Amino acid sequence: MPRLLFFLLAALLLAPLPAMAGPQPRIKDIVNIENVRPNQLVGYGLVVGLQGTGDRTRNVPFTEETLQAMLERMGVNIRGSQMLTQNVAAVTVTATMPPFARAGSTIDVQVSALGDASSLQGGILLVSSLRALDGEIYAVAQGPVAVSGFKAQGAGARLSRGVMTTARIAGGAIIEREVPYDLRSATTLKLALKNPDLTTARQIALTVNRQAPGSAEVLDPGTVELRPYGSGSLIDLLTRVENLPVAVDQPARIVINEAAGTVVMGADVRVSPVAIAQGGLTISVTETPVASQPGPLSAGQTAVLPRTRIEANDGNGAALAMLTSGTSLQTLVGGLNALGVSPRDLITILQALRTAGALQAEIAVQ
Repeated sequence: MPRLLFFLLAALLLAPLPAMAGPQPRIKDIVNIENVRPNQLVGYGLVVGLQGTGDRTRNVPFTEETLQAMLERMGVNIRGSQMLTQNVAAVTVTATMPPFARAGSTIDVQVSALGDASSLQGGILLVSSLRALDGEIYAVAQGPVAVSGFKAQGAGARLSRGVMTTARIAGGAIIEREVPYDLRSATTLKLALKNPDLTTARQIALTVNRQAPGSAEVLDPGTVELRPYGSGSLIDLLTRVENLPVAVDQPARIVINEAAGTVVMGADVRVSPVAIAQGGLTISVTETPVASQPGPLSAGQTAVLPRTRIEANDGNGAALAMLTSGTSLQTLVGGLNALGVSPRDLITILQALRTAGALQAEIAVQ
C-alpha cells in the first residue's frame, strides 16, 4: 500500500500542469455597435500671430485671398493693396466627432499647413467651421495651436525634431450639431466584430445567451444580432453583457513589413516537416597600404605599397535545421535564431516556407 501511494504521489507531481489561461477581452473591446460610429470633420482656416514663419503671400495666393475676404467681412477694404506679411498661414482643420457627442461639448482638432509656412509655433487659429461629408456644419474651432516639434539653427549647425507645420488644439472645437441616433427605441441591435471570425462570434452569442437566453444570434462571421430579453430594453441588455469576458479565436497569420524588416507572427502558426538552411556568400576587401622608406644615402623616394586582404565566407558554417510536424511558433523562432537568421532573412525563409506548402498560416505583406 505505501508503494502504491508513493507511485500515485509521484505521478501527480510529475504530471504537466494545465496552462493558465490569460485574461480574456470583454465583449465591448472586440465589437462595434452597428451605426454607432465617429464622424470625420474637416474645415479651412487661418493661423495668425506667427513670427515670420507663415505663408509667403506672393507664392500662396489663396492665403492672401482668404485674408482679404476676412478683413472685408470686418469692414476693412484692402483690395488692390500688396500684402507682404508672413505672419499668417492657411491651414486645414480636421477633427473626429465621437458617437453620441452632444451640442456644447468640445473635441480636439488637428491643424496642418497648406502653403509654404515653415512653422505654426505660437500661432492662433481663427474661428473655422468644420463640416462633414453632407456639407453641414457640425463644429466650430478656434484657439492657440500647440506644436510638438522644435527647430534650432546656428551658423554651422541646425537641429530639428518633429514636424513644425502640424499642430493640435486640445478641446479646440465646440460641437454645434448632433448626429441623431435613437438607441432606446431600437428593436434589434447588431454587434460588428472588429476582427470577423465565426468561432469568436459563436463564443459571443453563447456568452450573451448564458446571461439572457435566446437574445443573441450569429448572423455571419462578423455580426451578432441582439434582441431585448424579457421586459427589458436593449440598453439594459448591453449593460449586462458588455463587460463579460469572451475567448477570442484568431487565425494563424504572419504580418511582414519588408521596408522596416518587421515580422509579427500569431501564436497559432504551425510548420509541417521541413528542413531549413540559411547561408550566403560574403566577400570582404580590406586595404592596408604600407609606406616604403628608401635606405640612407640611396637617393630613393618614399613610396606607398598597396596591401589588399580579401576574405570570403560562402556560408559553410551554416547549419541545416529540421522542423518536425506541428512545430509551434516558439520552436520555429528559436530554431531560426539558432541559425543566426536576421529579420530580413527570416522574411525570405517564411515566404519560401509558404511557397513550399510547409507553413500553415496566412502571410500578409505590408
